Amino acid sequence: MQIGVNSTVPAQNLLVFQTKRASFKCRKSPLNSLSTESTRKHLSNLEKLLPKTNQTDSDRVNKPLTNGSISIKRKGLIEGLKLWDIKPEMKAAEEMSPSHLNRLQRLLSKTMEYSPRNNLGSRWREYHGCNDWSGLLDPLDENLRREVVRYGEFVQAAYHGFHSNPVMPVDEAPLPRHVALPDRSYKVTKSLYATSSVGLPKWVDDMAPNLGWMTQRSSWIGFVAVCDDRREIQRMGRRDIVIALRGTATCLEWTENFRAQLVPIPGSDDSNQRVECGFLSLHETRGAHVPSLAESVVQEVQRLIEMYKGETLSITITGHSLGAALSLLVADEISSCAPHVPPVAVFSFGGPRVGNKSFVQRLNQKNVKVLRIVNNQDLITRVPGVFIGDNNSWAYTHVGTELKVDTKMSPYLKPDADVACCHDLEAYLHLVDGFLSSNCPFRSNAKRSLVKLVNEQRSNVKQLYTHKALSLNLDRDRLNVPIPGCLPSPSR
Repeated sequence: MQIGVNSTVPAQNLLVFQTKRASFKCRKSPLNSLSTESTRKHLSNLEKLLPKTNQTDSDRVNKPLTNGSISIKRKGLIEGLKLWDIKPEMKAAEEMSPSHLNRLQRLLSKTMEYSPRNNLGSRWREYHGCNDWSGLLDPLDENLRREVVRYGEFVQAAYHGFHSNPVMPVDEAPLPRHVALPDRSYKVTKSLYATSSVGLPKWVDDMAPNLGWMTQRSSWIGFVAVCDDRREIQRMGRRDIVIALRGTATCLEWTENFRAQLVPIPGSDDSNQRVECGFLSLHETRGAHVPSLAESVVQEVQRLIEMYKGETLSITITGHSLGAALSLLVADEISSCAPHVPPVAVFSFGGPRVGNKSFVQRLNQKNVKVLRIVNNQDLITRVPGVFIGDNNSWAYTHVGTELKVDTKMSPYLKPDADVACCHDLEAYLHLVDGFLSSNCPFRSNAKRSLVKLVNEQRSNVKQLYTHKALSLNLDRDRLNVPIPGCLPSPSR
C-alpha cells in the first residue's frame, strides 16, 4: 500500500522534502561498489588464501569484475569457504577423518571389547540402590553405567530365549530350555511363564488360523539366574540373584497391555492400592501346564535363599517394556516372601506406569529400590496416562528414581528416530553407554558395538554411518568373516 506524500507532509515543507528525496536517489553506497580498485584488491587477496580447485578459478582473480561476473565471484568464494562442512550430515561418508573411521571400524567389529569390571566391594549396596542412587546418576558413575548395561543384556537374553523357540506345547508341561547368558558367571535356575486371563474370539482363529504362537495364552517370558562364580561374587561383594523379563510379544500380551483400568491388589489390606488390570492378569494367572509368574518366582527365590543361607545375597529384577511393568509386581511379591529377604532392586528399561500413588507407597514401605531408565523420546514411558488429580486413587504414578537419556544425544541415531527405535532395548543400552551427564554430549570413548543397532535400526541410523557400515560389511563378506547377531559389549 502506498501513502501519498501530500497526506503526511505539510504544504509549506513539501518542496524541501521532495528536494531531499531526489538527492537520496543520486547517492550510492560504497559498500555496493564492487568495481573499485580497492575492492578488487581485497577479493584477490582473499582468493589467494582459499584452496584453488582448478586453473579456471585462479584465472578469474586477474580478470576485471563486471556486473555479469559478480554472482560467479561470490559463488566461487562460498565454495572456497566450504560452509557445508559445518553440518556433518552433509559431509560424504568418504570424507570421514581417519581417527573417526578407525573408531567406527572398531565399533562395527565382530570383536567384543570389554571394559575392566571394577571391584564394587563394600559399595555394592550403594550401586544396588540403598540410597536411591543419590550422587551416581548425573554425572553417571562409571561403575553404575556398567551395571545398568549388564542387567539390560540379561533382558536381551530373555528376548533371544523366547524368539529362539516361542511355541508352547499344548498337551504337556514345557521342557527346560537353554538360555545363552551374556555373563558366564551366572547360571539359569528357573524358566518363567506368563499367562493371559483372556482369550481371542473364535472368529480370529477362523480368519487367521496360521497365527500359531501369537495367539497362545501362556508363553515363556524370562528366567531366574544366580551368580555361580567365586571371583565374580568377590568382585560384586555378594551373590546376586537375577530375574530377567522380556517385553510384549504375543497377541494376548498386547491385549492385556490395553486393559488399563486400575484394580485392587489381591491380598492387600488397603483397597486403595491399585495396579493395572492387564499387568496383574499376566502376573497372577496360571496356565494349563505352567504355574503363574508370581508362584514361580516366589518358589524359586525361597529355594535359593535357603540354598545360600548364611551368604550375602541380593535380588535384582530387570525388564523392558512389559517386562519392566511385571518387574515391579514381582518385586512387590518377593519382597515379603520370606522372613529375611535380601535387598531387592529393580532396573527397568522403557517401562510404562503400573499403579497409583498408594502402590508406590507400598513398594517404598517394603524398601524396594527402583531405577527407571527412560528415553525422553519414548512414548511408552508416558502411558497409561489417565490422571484425575495427584492424590486420587485412580491416577497412575511412576515408581522410583529416574535415569533419563535422549535419542537426540546420540551422534549415530537420527534426531527424529521413530517410535519403535526410541523404545528399542538396544537403543536404550547404546544411549546409556554414551551418557555422561545431562549437560554433556555423548561420550567419545563409548565402547558398545554398533552392529546390533545398525542391523535392527538401519532406517533410524544417520546415513553417514549406514553407508560406512555397508562398505565395512561388504569388506567382511569378501573376507568371509561372519558377523554375530548379538554382541554383548560391556562398557564403562
